[in-house]
Amino acid sequence: MSEIKTINRRDFVKFGLGAGALLALGIQAPRVKADASPSVGIPGSTAEFNPNAFISIDKDSRVTVAAKHLEMGQGTHSGLAMLVAEELDASWEQVVVIGAIADHKRYNNIYWGPAQGTGGSTGIANSWQQLRKAGAMARAMLASAAAGQWQVPVTELEVRNGVVSHPGSGRTASFGELAEAASVQAMPTDVTLKQPAEFRLIGQSLPRKDTASKINGTAVFTQDFKLPGMLTAVIAHPPLFGARLIRVDDAAAKQIAGVEAVLSVPSGVAVVARDFWTAKKGRDALTIQWDESAAFKQSSEDIYADFSRLTAKPGATARNDGDAIGVLERAEDVVEAEYRYPYLAHASMEPLNCVVHPQGDKVEVWNATQMQTADQAGVAAIFALRPEQVTVHMLFAGGSFGRRANPKSDYILETAHIAKSLQQALGKPLPVKLMWTREDDMRGGWYRPLNVHRIRATLDETGMPKAWHHRLVGQSIAKGTPFEAGMIHNGVDHTSVEGANNLPYAIPNLHVDSHSPELPVTVQWWRAVGSTHTAYTAETFIDQLAEKAGRDPVDYRLALLKNHPRHTGVLKLAAEKAEWGKPSRIKIAPGKKVGRGVAVHESFNSFVAMVADVSVDEKTGAAQVEKVVVAVDCGIAINPDSIRAQMEGGLGFGLAMMVNSAITLNKGQVVESNFDKYQVVRLSDFPDVEVHIVPSAEAPTGVGEPGTPVISPAVANAIAAATGKRHYHLPMSS
Repeated sequence: MSEIKTINRRDFVKFGLGAGALLALGIQAPRVKADASPSVGIPGSTAEFNPNAFISIDKDSRVTVAAKHLEMGQGTHSGLAMLVAEELDASWEQVVVIGAIADHKRYNNIYWGPAQGTGGSTGIANSWQQLRKAGAMARAMLASAAAGQWQVPVTELEVRNGVVSHPGSGRTASFGELAEAASVQAMPTDVTLKQPAEFRLIGQSLPRKDTASKINGTAVFTQDFKLPGMLTAVIAHPPLFGARLIRVDDAAAKQIAGVEAVLSVPSGVAVVARDFWTAKKGRDALTIQWDESAAFKQSSEDIYADFSRLTAKPGATARNDGDAIGVLERAEDVVEAEYRYPYLAHASMEPLNCVVHPQGDKVEVWNATQMQTADQAGVAAIFALRPEQVTVHMLFAGGSFGRRANPKSDYILETAHIAKSLQQALGKPLPVKLMWTREDDMRGGWYRPLNVHRIRATLDETGMPKAWHHRLVGQSIAKGTPFEAGMIHNGVDHTSVEGANNLPYAIPNLHVDSHSPELPVTVQWWRAVGSTHTAYTAETFIDQLAEKAGRDPVDYRLALLKNHPRHTGVLKLAAEKAEWGKPSRIKIAPGKKVGRGVAVHESFNSFVAMVADVSVDEKTGAAQVEKVVVAVDCGIAINPDSIRAQMEGGLGFGLAMMVNSAITLNKGQVVESNFDKYQVVRLSDFPDVEVHIVPSAEAPTGVGEPGTPVISPAVANAIAAATGKRHYHLPMSS
């Protein structure tokens, strides 16, 4: 063990777990003014040893890890805890995980600067060095405590499974026995982190820390959370985007026993009652007059037509290599297609909800938030408080897929407005839980944007793409949000064109441009964001070009990916494991034929390739995805089982998008209201999935989203192989 230097523990929190981790990852961090004296340790912890904001160890050797990122089913709490436990040399059994409170000084997402939040598949990636370093420094302090007690050199000590030992004398001590002594040790300035060959936990398929509580019902979601005296609110939103409240007749609602108040708030009319069902009955009894004079009244087909007309006009340039437009104008043979993609709801199993409790000069919030810092600041502004006067407690989320990372904190602020108005109405502060129904959730906006793409290409004499022009039309997610300055450049929203402007194929003349028309329909990120539509366009179109050139789809891609080894790696692995080039291994009933399709895509710095086997009924044309082989390169695999689970989950999410999920508008009204009309993939439709992980020594990257964009083009290409028909409008059921 190298010589241990000491620094002030506060400086470690400011710098050792922030900028240093960024530098180690080769990522340039924005300059952030550090607080002069940030506190240390997990807030509220009474454990004997609190070396930093992420770890506490008590007398019974329990290691508590504060997870700064939201657990919404993706396994991030367990992954973060594995990073700590690996370098701490704790046993996995002694580790427990809690959600950290909102505090960007302790828990910032180091990719985002002074902000805490979960999104963009950055949870593990931004914590890779940060949490390992936290664990290693705590380990060093425990070892120093033991060395001092036993009067032996620290270099003679071993740490394994939560026990510090001195082989020479046979003495041992658990973390709990050393916790108090470790708390007074000097914080080391530097530690040597393990090499991958030394990992004992990282790389293992360890059981997740949230599984047992979710099975036995003890896990607390916002839907479960209760406080003494808490009331429940539901809200009536305008029926059309852009409609405004004129007046409300609440007489009938107030006659219902248990209804405590009817409140007008900026987003609509809230009914507050003793329980959800009473609040809903109260809302149903309201008579509301809305001003729809300026409301949005177009149908989806109207939007498609408008966007389609825009594809004929030049947009803001996102990428321009060579002279794609000139080459296409001079070409005699141009392949062209128009793609259409609908609005999509997030459709999480747990609809949106939040608990807010004003208490004089402070406010407490309980919910599952992806944007702790923004939500905290928004609530503080409503109550005229400083952000640090608002405590945001992080609970489990029953899914999110980006919805709880709302750029304007919509339902969080809605709850705060209700709580504030209720306090004014009743003359006393009471905790309020806002609950959206499934119908509220489906019709409440903030969708994946509707998009229209127009793509053109021409081939050279060898059959390879000579020019490629991709034009996209869709609403900007970042426009009008705090993210606008960082995400929109020269009129191009990065989230609109990602997956198109970084197309990896070697095409000498390549042009990408986009239009971002503004509509009142609210939009935001949806699992895998722009890649959900750009990957489908690019990967089905490249397949069409391979067919025109008479080339094998895998070989064609490989020829165009010579300068992209990680794309090539996953593509080759998926093709090898699927036995590409041989007859399909799946068994099908008589009267069906099989098609095989492939796709490869990079999103969030992870690389995924899929080969899909699809059966098609020769009479009805009905297709069934039978088997999917997945290859993923996400750097070092922290927990392989979680990676496989996320590939499977993302695949199912993307398959629903392709087959039948859609939010449609009819004269401005959202048609879909529940899962009867907004269809998702059922288990009976789910294919057999085989996931292969590329061995890697690269820093880990995200897996929550990269599986979603790849499945739909792989399946579409398989259907085309079986039937000769290509689908340009999603979902296919439309």
